[in-house]
Amino acid sequence: MKAAKYWIVPGLFFLVAAALNLVGRFTDNAVLASAVKPLLMPFLAITAICAAGGVEKKEIRLLVLALILGCIGDVFLIYDGFLLFICGMVAFLAGHICYMCLFGGKSWKGFTAKTWIPAVIAMAALVAVLIMVIGVKGALLVPMCVYGFALMLLIFSGLCGVVRERTAAWWIILAGTVLFTFSDALIAIGTFGGDFSGREFLVMLTYIAAQTLLAIGTIKLVKA
Repeated sequence: MKAAKYWIVPGLFFLVAAALNLVGRFTDNAVLASAVKPLLMPFLAITAICAAGGVEKKEIRLLVLALILGCIGDVFLIYDGFLLFICGMVAFLAGHICYMCLFGGKSWKGFTAKTWIPAVIAMAALVAVLIMVIGVKGALLVPMCVYGFALMLLIFSGLCGVVRERTAAWWIILAGTVLFTFSDALIAIGTFGGDFSGREFLVMLTYIAAQTLLAIGTIKLVKA
């Protein structure tokens, strides 16, 4: 087997774990879904390392760190509780910062205050609107605003990359950032009283797809 194909084995484990988690969510089997959830990001990280041929590149190291932080966040969010929810948010926020370091350094290059000021205002306004629509309030208001702004920066990074280069890698990254934001928005909706049938299944479906797309996009950037 060629070295370039070593990713297939961990990739299959990742697909099996993802399928079992989604089946668990779809059938309301919380035990099954929770049991395999911590395996998702480690298998994806190993797949990415194998597909990239190692962790020599800074981008792959940042990707792996982001996925490990995602795994930590996944574990915290398995259980209920305000403190655990905050810990999960912090882990995912740290993961988003890794992604921003990965993508932003390439897509934000050369930006001046003339670009950043209106961009920051627009992103802050969008976060404020989303927070009001979802109905975030109480002790989570400020953390959710900070987290939401980080998600907007992540989307902005992908969008800037598409505008700059218009390559398949950046389109994949942009799609991943949008799906990640959609998944987190569904979590916020459920947290603040807007639960609906199938929400948890959609959360995991979009989350798994988002992390997969971000991994694929990163590998394509490295190999370009």
